[in-house]
Amino acid sequence: MSVTEVNFDGLVGPTHNYGGLSVGNVASMSSQETPSNPREAALQGLAKMRRMLKMGFTQGFLPPHDRPHVETLRGFGFTGPDKEVVEAAGKKAPLLLRNVSSASSMWTANAATVTPSRDASDGKLHLTPANLKAMFHRSIEHEQTQRMLETAFPGDRFVVHGAVQGGGEMGDEGAANHGRLCASHDAQGLHLYTYGRHAFEKREGKYPARQALEASEGIARSHQVADQHIVYMKQADEAIDAGAFHNDVVAVADGPVLLYHQKAYEDTPALLDAIKRKAEPLGFEPQFIEVAARDVSLRDAIVSYLFNSQLLTRADGSMMLLLPVEAEENEATRRWCEEAVAGNGPIAETLFMDLRQSMRNGGGPACLRLRVALTAEELAATNQGFLLDEARSDQLEAWVKDHYRDRLTPDDLGDPAFLEENRRALDALTQIMGCSGLYAFQRG
Repeated sequence: MSVTEVNFDGLVGPTHNYGGLSVGNVASMSSQETPSNPREAALQGLAKMRRMLKMGFTQGFLPPHDRPHVETLRGFGFTGPDKEVVEAAGKKAPLLLRNVSSASSMWTANAATVTPSRDASDGKLHLTPANLKAMFHRSIEHEQTQRMLETAFPGDRFVVHGAVQGGGEMGDEGAANHGRLCASHDAQGLHLYTYGRHAFEKREGKYPARQALEASEGIARSHQVADQHIVYMKQADEAIDAGAFHNDVVAVADGPVLLYHQKAYEDTPALLDAIKRKAEPLGFEPQFIEVAARDVSLRDAIVSYLFNSQLLTRADGSMMLLLPVEAEENEATRRWCEEAVAGNGPIAETLFMDLRQSMRNGGGPACLRLRVALTAEELAATNQGFLLDEARSDQLEAWVKDHYRDRLTPDDLGDPAFLEENRRALDALTQIMGCSGLYAFQRG
């Protein structure tokens, strides 16, 4: 059975700004109040997608959400036409407006958790949008994400679930806390669900632990993943409080390889032993690459986003890491990359790319993509408007240059003309995709 792993990258939205909204995300908090460049951010993301295409990978994208999110503002008592709602919020509740204007849906690693059809007992591909309850500005995303996923993956081959129910206790952060180990993409996989706390645990720490074990368990059950194909991994408190707000900041998995920082997990030996035991019946031996704290400190790993890279298996079976340039500029992480390529391990090449606009807001290459393993039939059934080729890349680059600003501050968000500007951009995007009606404002 032929299976293709498609990376669906988030297309950076026109409201990309540095609001400093994500508590526990060191880069996001440190960039607060500085001007952003939405045009450059979107073009940097598209350049990464183009590079993936040229390397022979199948590439998709998910469009931005409509921001500012007027319906949320209406829920807080603002009334009148949409432009008046935004203008009034800018004057009376500027911090609320900043939250509902976030372009954070660009980080599609948080869009959903995905189970390939090979791994589900019903033989269907399952997707559950993340509820993102830990942060208000992200908790308003899942309904639109669900609509986009239902549009991208229509028909009875796919099951798009609703987000995990409940309040912040049941926080789910999507694929940023989920990994899959396998002999190959078309083989049965072993699912690694990483969590920071139990749902009703009153954890005391510097930063919140966003993922609840019970949310991960609920997703695994609804996706019909067998217990023997699951390992639940406890994220280390030390890593969370150092700024590893998601597990993909300190670990990444692809094929049989798990690359992780020494301090990523609690009780690492027991977890690795569980992975080995459960991988054996699946016919593969997992390969563990531990980055020692003496070589790369937690701080260096987090500020460079060494682990928030894309670990990719090429057609010839060799592996490569696509990393942000920050990992090249950091002496410790650059040295580790050089030694990894020079050694006899599975990583044969590293590629560094400039994604500074998203990096400054707390997301690297892995944050920008949602991996979906699709059979040939599933790929053909996927809405082709969400898939990328060179011609559509050209269209999207021209679209960004036509519609995006090259400078934006949080104070600009209250301009009602900016709302209209953004909606014109999104309307034009859905015409390129052939997906009119994707947004509520298009449906009247």
